[in-house]
Amino acid sequence: MFPIRKAVWLAPKVRLIEVEAQRVAKHHQPGHFVIIRVRDPGERIPLTMATSDAQAGTITLVVQVVGATTEMLCDLEAGESILNVVGPLGKPTEIEDFGHAVLVGGGVGTAVIYPQAEALKKVGNTVSAIIGGRTKEYVIFEKELAEHCDVVHPCTDDGSYGYNGFVTGKLQELLEDESQKIGAVITAGPVPMMRAIAKVTKPFNVRTIVSLNPIMVDGTGMCGGCRVSVGGETKFACVDGPEFEAQDVDFDELVDRLATYQTQEKIAWDRLHKCQDCSKS
Repeated sequence: MFPIRKAVWLAPKVRLIEVEAQRVAKHHQPGHFVIIRVRDPGERIPLTMATSDAQAGTITLVVQVVGATTEMLCDLEAGESILNVVGPLGKPTEIEDFGHAVLVGGGVGTAVIYPQAEALKKVGNTVSAIIGGRTKEYVIFEKELAEHCDVVHPCTDDGSYGYNGFVTGKLQELLEDESQKIGAVITAGPVPMMRAIAKVTKPFNVRTIVSLNPIMVDGTGMCGGCRVSVGGETKFACVDGPEFEAQDVDFDELVDRLATYQTQEKIAWDRLHKCQDCSKS
């Protein structure tokens, strides 16, 4: 069992959960993820770590409620526990001096780019962050990123805060500004957003790295659930990734595979809420 030390809401249906996981915290690097299981029986889901504290032995997860398991996880409070936390898994982000690195986070993907910002700044990069949300209340980690970035550009779909529009629009502006001299774009967030970013950066020949979060079960490459086509080859996101060169990713295939278990996910969601309704009656 892995005790929860802190659990707070960052935005509607977005929960920050600090978990005691000493061995994971000791070895965590930017880009790593864990696979958790809330209870038994229950599914295993991958979650990227936003931060870790090796001395305190804790890791921080930022979770959005999108299905039955994430809802059960986000219902937990400090003092309760998660059944299993396995990690750190995957390859860490390749941290190098790109000159100017632009990090783009959408939704909970903003938590993914946070440790990358700190690491990239330490090796001498100019670091810019573009972070997006539907409205102002969905923009997260702005203050935290500002501690390590030279500039943070918040964006909202409805224009309620920061740049009025999608993160791709702000990124296009920076790419067109020759004074920026961008060496790399690193992004995490919804698949449609990352696919759109790859299209924006392609004409500029700027190296673009995406963090993929496909279906995963074991986190060791054995189940094959996380396979993705990258550069015409089959890769396993849990061991070969989760980060890949954006221009090489077959996003159409990835979108199709993400929809594989939609029926089962709906059944699990309905069952969870039916049980909750029964308990209240």
